[in-house]
Amino acid sequence: MTGPQRDAVYTHGHQEPVLRSHSSRTVDDSAAYLKPELRPGQAVLDVGCGPGTITADLAGLVGPTGRVVAVDTSAEVLEAAARVAAGRGLANVVFEVADVHELPYADGEFDVVHAHQVLQHVADPVAALREMRRVTAEGGVVAVRDVDYASMTWYPEVPELGRWLELYRDVARANGGEPDAGRRLLSWARAAGFPEVTATSSSWTFATPEQRAWWGGMWADRIVGTGIARTAVAEGFADRAELERISAGWRAWAANGDGWFAMLHGEVLARG
Repeated sequence: MTGPQRDAVYTHGHQEPVLRSHSSRTVDDSAAYLKPELRPGQAVLDVGCGPGTITADLAGLVGPTGRVVAVDTSAEVLEAAARVAAGRGLANVVFEVADVHELPYADGEFDVVHAHQVLQHVADPVAALREMRRVTAEGGVVAVRDVDYASMTWYPEVPELGRWLELYRDVARANGGEPDAGRRLLSWARAAGFPEVTATSSSWTFATPEQRAWWGGMWADRIVGTGIARTAVAEGFADRAELERISAGWRAWAANGDGWFAMLHGEVLARG
């Protein structure tokens, strides 16, 4: 991160286009690297759970005897997550407001501590990992996955998407985060004191007409109607007219039959 240290601001916000994206996530597409570590009876902490779709999958995998505690800084998004769990009939998950830097749990309380797309948004990811390590039981695992924005690539080379990526990275860093977190996870976990860290990667790809319509339409809405837009304008990185041009560029990409978009994620399983 650049600039003076300060509390980070969640770059995306919790508006509908953001929740539309986050509510699509599952263990299979977002935490497959963790699945071999999961078994019934475990206690799991899901940090930064968002709208709770991954949480609900975790609860199903460790249930019925295991339990999941899911935390987020937004009470509003936790209400949405609780509705997801209730809709699936899950009785082994609770949702609580908490900060990853000061988790209100005992040392060694959880067998698995999971965080998906969280460390890119915190001001001190190493401190966050130390706190996750503290609440992990001996023999347990901390599992973290984050995207690396600089890895994003697409075709055709729509100029507005290039500007979108540049703008997003500026906004994220102005908010105190690190958008290229994926490549740093191994380093951060080692700095947090984990003696054993397994680093892997996986990707998301959007190439079918349905995937392009969903991904392109979602970002076309996010760039003009979420926290990203507010920060971009407030910090002087862009004006509304430019945001509208970027939004139109996303829709043009989505409508192109040759459109393809891919993004790399870093993953770590940290122990000890």
